[in-house]
Amino acid sequence: MKPPPFDYSVADGLEHALELLAANADEGKIIAGGQSLVPMLNFRLARPSVLIDVNGVQELSGISRSGGELRIGALTRHAAVERSPLIAGHWPLLRAAVRWVAHPQIRNRGTIGGSCCHSDPSAEMPVALTALDARFIARSAARGERELRSAEMFAGQLENGLEDDELLIAIRVPAVAPILDLPQYLGIAAQENALRFVCAPGVAVRLRDLPAPEGPVSLLVGPEGGLEEGELLAARAAGFRAIALGPRVLRTETAGLGAVAAMMALWGDW
Repeated sequence: MKPPPFDYSVADGLEHALELLAANADEGKIIAGGQSLVPMLNFRLARPSVLIDVNGVQELSGISRSGGELRIGALTRHAAVERSPLIAGHWPLLRAAVRWVAHPQIRNRGTIGGSCCHSDPSAEMPVALTALDARFIARSAARGERELRSAEMFAGQLENGLEDDELLIAIRVPAVAPILDLPQYLGIAAQENALRFVCAPGVAVRLRDLPAPEGPVSLLVGPEGGLEEGELLAARAAGFRAIALGPRVLRTETAGLGAVAAMMALWGDW
């Protein structure tokens, strides 16, 4: 199928993009990588009257660290995250997750911001960013900037928390505390009263091995580790916000991050 007719505007800078979005808030859509939006247009699941191209807005691209915190511009391509030494060295979960995104051609075009705005519960980056307690920075011409947490950003299936005139400009990921070696785990990272358990490859975590949570807890299981499904449900019942990245969760060798993310969405952790 072919997309319905639409007007096409190219933003020459961030302020111009915000102006175009404000002028077309009811009917406009932002397009960058287009890896999610273009198929929706072709199937006529989306029918914007105006597409606003932000590919030339350089302020929206880039990966940087300040005060230990990671900042990813919304226009940053998946491939840039995958190849970033900064991310590989300090936020390895993001690098592990992004490598599950489609294939290299898609990762070369698709953007981190676009994936988050699409809010697909089967996507890899939303679940990884949720696990890392990321913040999403939105800006509008009328009201300026505001910050959204994952529960606010991922409002539902294919539904984000942005207002019609808001543009996602960046994602902030908090610093992860230094990892402490433990005999059974790859490590524990503590931050803001939250504990994140990162399972070593091949290690199955049992609920009895974990201390009872005193605050929000993310249980992150490495790509080769895993929890039996019953253990994961028990962890949730005990108060753990369990986000597992491993095929054993669904008891299939082919299940990847997206399948686990879909399970998490059904549990209501978004």
